[in-house]
Amino acid sequence: MEALGQSWAPMLLSLLRIMSGLLLLQHGTRKLLQFPAPQPNFVLNSMGGYASFIELAGGILLVIGLFTRPTAFIASGMCAVAYFYAHAPRDFYPTLNGGELAVLYCFVFLYIAAAGAGPWSLDALIKKRK
Repeated sequence: MEALGQSWAPMLLSLLRIMSGLLLLQHGTRKLLQFPAPQPNFVLNSMGGYASFIELAGGILLVIGLFTRPTAFIASGMCAVAYFYAHAPRDFYPTLNGGELAVLYCFVFLYIAAAGAGPWSLDALIKKRK
């Protein structure tokens, strides 16, 4: 059974990266492009406004798997800042302060920064061509 898990691990890493990138991208498109719906009370010249550029560009880069490690590291840091800036002051526990997703994103992106893009990525294609 372990051999089966090992053979699927690289593809599942790519799938985790793609889905996490798409979820991050939707935050950026909602804020900057007002798609699929406008973000209420969005201010471009704010912490959330600056984060929206990381969400949009980082989401695209993660989906296609280009510059994956630095992009995921920056996204992880952005999520950590979001947690401590917006959620932690409300309460200690993430379930009470609404910060579960920020914490989860932070650690998923940190894992991707360490593990890399996986085989289904432009990073892997570029590496293979070199």
